[in-house]
Amino acid sequence: MEEQPNNPLHGVKLAEILQFLVAMYGWEELGERININCFKSNPSINSSLKFLRKTQWARDKVENLYLRSIK
Repeated sequence: MEEQPNNPLHGVKLAEILQFLVAMYGWEELGERININCFKSNPSINSSLKFLRKTQWARDKVENLYLRSIK
């Protein structure tokens, strides 16, 4: 396995990212910051993970918000 010392997402699971963002912002604000239906309509970690794993553009937005939030 290659080391990625300059990649802040290396070793961080999508579930951990999502849990962090929900804890920090809550579902309502998360849905306002990232306009994704799975955050607005009956949101849950599992349904959001399922969507984000299939939809790269949405995952990119979540990862970018995470990176901005941890700085």
